[in-house]
Amino acid sequence: PLFLNQLQKDLEEVKELLTNTTRKRVRDVLLAEKHKLELEIKNQPPPKPKDVAEEEKSSLGGYTVKINNYGWDQSDKFVKIYISLNGVQKLPAENVQVNFTERSFDLLVKNLNGKNYTMTFNNLLKPISVEGSSRKIKTDMVLVMCKKKREEKWDCLTQVEKESKEKEKAAYDTTDPSEGLMNILKKMYAEGDDEMKRTINKAWVESREKQYKGDIPMDI
Repeated sequence: PLFLNQLQKDLEEVKELLTNTTRKRVRDVLLAEKHKLELEIKNQPPPKPKDVAEEEKSSLGGYTVKINNYGWDQSDKFVKIYISLNGVQKLPAENVQVNFTERSFDLLVKNLNGKNYTMTFNNLLKPISVEGSSRKIKTDMVLVMCKKKREEKWDCLTQVEKESKEKEKAAYDTTDPSEGLMNILKKMYAEGDDEMKRTINKAWVESREKQYKGDIPMDI
């Protein structure tokens, strides 16, 4: 799949950068990004057999829309994801498909008002029971029921959300302002594009040069 190929290319580039860097802080950022990428690759759903994928592709007419808006709730046994889709109850039941794995699910709604709708959740926070999970079609809504393998509270839906929250918490929950700033910079670097990385690197080099000249008496 295209997304998996992109992740693998990103991982290769991070590994290459790791072999070339001598700066501990830069290395820490790269190691964190390497771990994140490896986790995402590991939790990618297995590719579908070609004939099934081709059959699905050929049966999808019209425009495909990626769903980004949803609500979620939980009980002791289920995580419930609510997806609003006007008129979805009028479709044949087989037009609303959900595929579950232990750590992911993807939703496909075919031919709703001439469009197809998709939503994918990878890296779910905790494992789910594929057999116990299901979907329900309600008025103007699809409800995806993910059966928890263990009856415990989920703080968020995905591993990526959890890591993002932890990074932000670490960035702000520090008594050392310079350490907090460094954590924020690391987050920006890890999630930024090439332009952002160049900007941060340039600022870092310039700050070090000023320190060596004695313009800045403290260590940033």
